[in-house]
Amino acid sequence: MPELPEAETVRRGLALTVLNSKIEDIEVFDQRCLKKHPGGSEDFQNLMRGRSFSAAVRRGKFIWMPLDIEGFALVMHLGMSGQALIRTQDYQPESQVRLQMNLENGLQFRFSDQRLFGSLMVDQLQPVEGNSSGYSPETEVQTEIPSSVAHIARDPLDAEFDLDSVKRKIKNRTAGIKHVILDQQLVSGVGNIYADESLWRARLHFNQPANSISSRKLTELFSHIKDVLSEAVEQGGTSFDQQYKNINGQSGYFSQNLNAYGQTGKPCNRCGRLIARKSWENRGSHFCPACQRIRKQKLK
Repeated sequence: MPELPEAETVRRGLALTVLNSKIEDIEVFDQRCLKKHPGGSEDFQNLMRGRSFSAAVRRGKFIWMPLDIEGFALVMHLGMSGQALIRTQDYQPESQVRLQMNLENGLQFRFSDQRLFGSLMVDQLQPVEGNSSGYSPETEVQTEIPSSVAHIARDPLDAEFDLDSVKRKIKNRTAGIKHVILDQQLVSGVGNIYADESLWRARLHFNQPANSISSRKLTELFSHIKDVLSEAVEQGGTSFDQQYKNINGQSGYFSQNLNAYGQTGKPCNRCGRLIARKSWENRGSHFCPACQRIRKQKLK
């Protein structure tokens, strides 16, 4: 599934290709990609045709592009297999394209989605307390947040991410630490791959009770999370199959640097013990049995 680094890679690509170019035409090949747009296909086309995007913004795994009509934005979630592809308008047809938009600059935005869990919608922007909820560094545009994204917490790469507040909330949670850092209403964008990698770096077992971890160790964990996410962004994300591609249809390369996720049966790069995988919440957790042991809680 595309996670924060993949979404950020796509966002950066969109910021460099589609901003300030008028949408001349829209074709919807499968209305299911608009399942979250309340007005349906015809309403979506009427709202978007003739408009342009002023910025490309992200929070967690959500991307939004404010329109040149005040207070509205195109919101995109890639789901399990969504791809935002930018092509020239004469580029060869591709399978599983659900929607495409022709832009005035000669480019074409194609939304491809094999499994149809992704979505596009026009949503209203709303203010939030405190500083701006969205920032586009390429254009220095600050935006409000779409109402459909407002419940999502800031992610560790957000300049306004409040680590102290997050740590205070974690200290009240008895669930395993991996479950906690995947809670999108506490901290967004981490995802399964990057949780396993960050926990490996921090030498924390995925089921270590969150409230048993010291404040200092939590600070260390979030430092690793930020590093892992940043490194993955710089390498274009992680690709294991054909489901995630950047806007040019290319794969990410962070998979070459993984220490835990997908490394089952291989020697740990730190101690040499074989990496293990355990079923966990309908997916898997990858960890080193020697380096990442559950630590007993001290009696008070």
